[in-house]
Parts: sequence; C-alpha cells; structure tokens
Amino acid sequence: MASMQSRGRGRRTINEINMVPFIDVMLVLLIIFMVTAPMITPSMVDLPSVGKAAKQPDKVVQVVIQKDERIELVSDGNTRAQSLNEIAGAVKASIANAGEAGNAAVVISADRSVKYESVVKVMDTLQRAGIQRVGLSVQLAP
Repeated sequence: MASMQSRGRGRRTINEINMVPFIDVMLVLLIIFMVTAPMITPSMVDLPSVGKAAKQPDKVVQVVIQKDERIELVSDGNTRAQSLNEIAGAVKASIANAGEAGNAAVVISADRSVKYESVVKVMDTLQRAGIQRVGLSVQLAP
C-alpha cells in the first residue's frame, strides 16, 4: 500500500456559516405558504352597525354628567341638577309630560374626563327603571 503523506498543516476549521441549508429551508417554507395562502378563507367579523330609526323621537331628554360628576337633566330648555338616585324618576316624569312616552329618547352626554364607570352607572339606572331608548352623545373629531 502506498503510504499517505501529510501536508504538515493538518485539518483546519472553517469559521464561516454555511448558508445553503438555511436557504433551502426558507425556499421550502415559501413554497408551502404560496400553495396554502389561496386556500385560506378570510374570516368575517360581524360588527354592529348604526342605522336610521324608522321614526324620529318626539322628545329628546338629555342627561349631562359634568367634570365633577354632577348630573344634570336638560329637558325643554330647562336644566335641573339631579342625584343618581333621583335621575330615573325625573327622566320618567319629563317623558310623561311630553304625552307620548313610547317615542321619547334619552341621550347621555359626559365630559371627556368623567370616569367610564359613572356613565355606565347612569345608563344602568335608566335602563333598570324601564327607559328603553338610552343612547350616548359623542363629538366627532374635526
């Protein structure tokens, strides 16, 4: 047998990263995504929509919550301060004075700095008292 000659240097290590396996894996993943993407159906989310009422309310009663969480009732141009316990009765009385209680709406307006909890308490109090049409007033951004 022939004897092998060694070169004197021996084996040296390669300090470079081999990118070929990485590129192969990425190409396989790209092909998989390209094949499966057309098969995925986009999911539909049913969002609530706001439509126009069939009939405009005969009377609109406004409940205003001030910065210091004072509650005021605005009806027929008159403003009266109310507490949370009295607001439902005052709104019912104001609606009853209009004559047709079935087509009256209550709009809650609150200052931007008022806690969300305060607004929800007023809305809950009105709905528990049997007032059907309760809404929130918003200001559109310029």
